[in-house]
Amino acid sequence: MSEKLHLTPDDEFPDDLSTLPDQELQVLDSQVQRQLDYEYVAEGEPHPETEFRHHDIDEEFQERDNR
Repeated sequence: MSEKLHLTPDDEFPDDLSTLPDQELQVLDSQVQRQLDYEYVAEGEPHPETEFRHHDIDEEFQERDNR
């Protein structure tokens, strides 16, 4: 997993989040959240891809909580 603090819409994103270990998913979530924060401040709204990724990660966390 990348050491970047932000995960821009152009950066690679896993196709299947269920294969990631918990720690990697948490890092990915942090990167996407930082990008969302940046987009709100810099652009006034999130990029659709970043918003989708954030939703996808939230769904994966919910699935793991339900297991």
